[in-house]
Amino acid sequence: MNLALINIKQLVTVPAQGQRVKTGTDMRELGIIENGAVLIEEENITWIGRMEDLSMGNLKETDILDCMDRVVMPGFVDSHTHLLFAGSREDEFAMRSNGVSYQEIAERGGGIVKTMSHVREATKKELKKQARRWLTALLQHGTTTVEVKSGYGLDRDHEIKMLEAINELNKEEVMTIVSTFLGAHAIPPEFKGRKGEYIREVIIDKLIPYVATKGLASFCDVFCEKGYFDVDDCKAIFNKGKTYGLIPKLHADELSASGGAELAAAVGAASADHLEHISDAGITALANANVVGTLLPGVSFFLNHRYAPARKLIDAGVAVALASDFNPGSCMSYSMPLMMTIACTHMQMSPEEVITAATLNGAGALNLSHERGSIEVGKKADMIILSIPNYKFLPYHFGENHVEKVVKNGVVLEF
Repeated sequence: MNLALINIKQLVTVPAQGQRVKTGTDMRELGIIENGAVLIEEENITWIGRMEDLSMGNLKETDILDCMDRVVMPGFVDSHTHLLFAGSREDEFAMRSNGVSYQEIAERGGGIVKTMSHVREATKKELKKQARRWLTALLQHGTTTVEVKSGYGLDRDHEIKMLEAINELNKEEVMTIVSTFLGAHAIPPEFKGRKGEYIREVIIDKLIPYVATKGLASFCDVFCEKGYFDVDDCKAIFNKGKTYGLIPKLHADELSASGGAELAAAVGAASADHLEHISDAGITALANANVVGTLLPGVSFFLNHRYAPARKLIDAGVAVALASDFNPGSCMSYSMPLMMTIACTHMQMSPEEVITAATLNGAGALNLSHERGSIEVGKKADMIILSIPNYKFLPYHFGENHVEKVVKNGVVLEF
């Protein structure tokens, strides 16, 4: 099937021009085409340009989508989520609103371990049913590619259950889903006081070989934080994962300066995520190693925590991505436009930078920017049509879903 998007008031292409990601001042270069058009054959983009250069006579076998007075841009790439979960934690939200900290809630048996209990009780079918609801909502809000982590099973059987569910959803749903193994998310209660045994016996000896051999994940993630997994723990896990072809990603410097960013650089991680407490040395390390810094403004907003130093990261040459971190505990929102607004208002990012961070650089954090994250010839046709006057309006008018239509792999989706 061929498709043409015509009469686009403002086409935002976010051109990669052969680069994996954009850094520095290039993050502000959006490749705007006024009165534009896009031609698609099957799943791929074959032409982009101005309407005046398009020969309408050559479109006899092509479906036409008239985008008059609309903005078209790449679909969002949400490169950090935990959307496969069961249950909810609104009680913890109420506790935090009364002054109880996230760490205190975890120490009382809440947090990750609470969701772990819900996930262990749920069947794979139940997990997939709820995840489908979230995936549909993400698409409706403009996200066309999403990363989904395990990490709420925390033992062999339930981590595998989660990863199998993620992979099945990727085959069954229109959304492009990238799977990440996060067995090192927390220490399960049955291994309390025996972290080393959990790492060695469950993660290193059992799960990593199985997950990699069965092709259940592309990435291996670790929560590098005081009270969870330290730098040495992470090194052991990543070294094992890399021998099996799992690419490192990590939760870094979220609650303290844990050395996570420096570690991400040392192990060649695809991305270091969170970075609220990153050190100057960590910023330099990420820039020198070309590791994407994935920032999660919704977490800081939801938990009332420090925001990551986006301005310092961008000015130092780090490729910054934005993601939602959608999960039941620290960010119960999947809206990438909301994350973009927060990044503009609280993290000193410009509208141009947040668009790049939510599209091309998000794809770069998943090693997918060669095929997704921008509107360029040869790439997959993942685009959103927005009912707004110009791209700056997207983060400006928050709390509203401006997505009118979604084109996924060259197909106009119906919701």
